[in-house]
Amino acid sequence: MSQLAQAALWSLVALPAVAGTLLATNRRAERAAAPVSLAVAAASVVLSVVVAVSRPTVAVPFMAGVDFALTVDGLAALLAPMLAVVTLLVLTAAAGEIRRSQARFHGLMLLFAASAALTVTAATLPTLLFAWEIMGAASYALIGFWWRDAERVSGGLTAFVTTRSADLGLYVAAGAALAGGAGLTLADLPHSSPGWRHVTAAGILAAALGKAAQLPFSFWLSRAMAGPSPVSALLHSAAMVAMGGYLLLRVQPLLAATGWAAPAAMWVGGLTALLLGAVAVAQRDVKQLLAASTAAQLGFVVMAAGAGTVAGGAAQLVAHAATKALLFLAAGAWLTALGTTQLIGLRGVVGRWRIVGWSATAGALALAGIAPLSLWATKDAVLARVLEQSPGLYAIGLAASALSAAYAGKLLVVIWGRGPRRGDGDQAEAGRVTGLQQAPLVILAVGAAYAGLLALPPVGAVLARAVGQPGGFHASAVELAVSAVLALAVLLLVANRRVPEPRWALRWLGLEAAVRVLVVRPTLRCAEALARFDDHFLDRGVELVSAGALRLAGRTGRIDDQWLDGTVERLAAGARRLGQLARRPQTGQLHQYYLQAVVVLVAAVVVLVVWG
Repeated sequence: MSQLAQAALWSLVALPAVAGTLLATNRRAERAAAPVSLAVAAASVVLSVVVAVSRPTVAVPFMAGVDFALTVDGLAALLAPMLAVVTLLVLTAAAGEIRRSQARFHGLMLLFAASAALTVTAATLPTLLFAWEIMGAASYALIGFWWRDAERVSGGLTAFVTTRSADLGLYVAAGAALAGGAGLTLADLPHSSPGWRHVTAAGILAAALGKAAQLPFSFWLSRAMAGPSPVSALLHSAAMVAMGGYLLLRVQPLLAATGWAAPAAMWVGGLTALLLGAVAVAQRDVKQLLAASTAAQLGFVVMAAGAGTVAGGAAQLVAHAATKALLFLAAGAWLTALGTTQLIGLRGVVGRWRIVGWSATAGALALAGIAPLSLWATKDAVLARVLEQSPGLYAIGLAASALSAAYAGKLLVVIWGRGPRRGDGDQAEAGRVTGLQQAPLVILAVGAAYAGLLALPPVGAVLARAVGQPGGFHASAVELAVSAVLALAVLLLVANRRVPEPRWALRWLGLEAAVRVLVVRPTLRCAEALARFDDHFLDRGVELVSAGALRLAGRTGRIDDQWLDGTVERLAAGARRLGQLARRPQTGQLHQYYLQAVVVLVAAVVVLVVWG
């Protein structure tokens, strides 16, 4: 059983990764793409259940002292099946929506899902970095999937560069973990030396906040809406954005060990939930509304990590995944049928596509925090722990909950409003919503309704023990009642009065413009200044050195020509003359040789007489 479980864990990541690679690189697999991806996603659901029950750990050597390791603990055992199920439902809807480039689309989606599964099960920082890189690259390719549209490609590039900038924190964290002596295993990070522990926590916090679209990184979610609706559904629900919150839950002991990282996470999450809730209220496009609400709802997960309620954060992640996948797929169905996601164009859609409309209604009510639906209980489970540590932050969280009811109510008022009558022009003309697009909505609606049981007794106590949170977690009856009354009151108010749309929040708090002014422009100016320095100093220095080298080489060449070569030539000429003189007596006539011998003999006698 142990070997079978280990094989299942490897397969949970390898199967969608291999299938996705083959589909994405094979243009001839268009007809088989959807069936293959659905089969792989269904197999992943089975594998996720197997590993959730058996809790295996696998590892292979990666580098000196560090393994490429996967593990399934209580937290991963809850989120791995959630990821697999949501992926299967999103791919089912995509099979009814995406008609062109299906092989490339389904291949990239499977790679995206594989990277998320690897993130969930990663036990070491190298494993996490590997998953993090693939996830970022796949998200860029999926957001800009319709690559002939420059605006979509630009949206993908903005998301990629923004999250990549935050991802640098993971590399800093890995270096600090090595320097701190604790190693690269995630569970060992809290035991690093005190100084390096702070650097590790800061790096991981930055990377996680970037992926989770928390302040100040939130604006990339707005640009990510350029991708196809199934991409948004998976990216916003169970993968990418959710993985940022998941990482903070995974390293919660490290955050707590620093003394500052946990409170920082709580405050960033609380402010994001509040301010991005206001952004969602201001939106007039349903996808932009849902995108802002994703950052706001993930703010509660980040708050949970800071407050130390891992079980509460995990329950919020699961409930949010079902709710947000449902609403994005519904928005995609309306876009397919009507060609618009503007709220003004969606008036009365419930009466035109009842399955889509009623399912979206269940999701919007859950998003509003209406009792007894899922996000009502999960948000309160987080806020109950926050109240123990900071009443002020609890008040911010309660205000963010009220804003959740406001933007969800705004959506409900539109889709349940009086729609156009037949013959009222283009709005009456509607396309068809396929059965494949509608079927997943019903299942997700059930999840949006009942996932809150994870935060209520007795299931909540079981979940708390599974993730290692002794004492359980749940909000008190008074807190639950206050939250339920608040959400219902705001919803009734929105139903009877027009929701104010704050202009200052319409453009996502001006975050992208601020980044351009505070980061992009200074960076470009710095780059231009460095380029000028390079041109005027470095390049000029290189040119001067090369010119001097050429002049020195010329002078050396002239010295070589005039002295060395001349000396060699003179020696050679002298040798030639000596040779010529030596050859002159060699005439070949015998009497001359005798005469030469007599001369030499006489000379020798004279020398002997003189010296004797």
